[in-house]
Amino acid sequence: MAKRLLVVDDEPNLLVAVAACLRAERYEVTTARSAVEALTLVAQSLPDLIISDIRMPVMDGYALARRLRSNPRTDLIPIIFLTAKDDMRDRVDGFRSGVDAYLTKPFEPDELVAVIANILNRVDRTHAEIARLVSHQHNAEPSSFLDEALTDAENRIAACVARGLSNKEIASELAISVRTVENHISHILDKKDFENRVAIARYVLENKTR
Repeated sequence: MAKRLLVVDDEPNLLVAVAACLRAERYEVTTARSAVEALTLVAQSLPDLIISDIRMPVMDGYALARRLRSNPRTDLIPIIFLTAKDDMRDRVDGFRSGVDAYLTKPFEPDELVAVIANILNRVDRTHAEIARLVSHQHNAEPSSFLDEALTDAENRIAACVARGLSNKEIASELAISVRTVENHISHILDKKDFENRVAIARYVLENKTR
């Protein structure tokens, strides 16, 4: 399944150019003309990665990144700044706000594509490593986990998270939509007062039944 990217920029021509570049690489691309619109789209469906400008009205890229990092549902989404602000101070502020990469305009399409691929590959490797550790250390199937505070669907999804599956992989395995998976994970985080999906995985590993 194609990775889903969200591109955020208030310059319509650049937004079109970046989106076209990424769609040519077979990514599924959604665009937003502001940080506020981006937050609305993220609330509807989590992207695999976000590319954002810094200079935008109402809410700039720094504020957008901080909002995403402060929310347990979105704090692990990779963020790339693509901006005309190229001072060292700007870069430092960008990384302090929680971005994973910082590229300047005018951008080189090959560089942007390479950075995105590198970050997404790292995320995939992390999922695979979690799955390997679960299999090696616990050797248990998803059905071996049960928390009575969670619904049956939430228990199944929590176990899948602990296996290192992405939301898309969970959706495919359980024959449900990605949005449904996202909603269940959000409910698990709220019910258990967890910060992110890593905490879900750790909890499952520590509470599996034999």
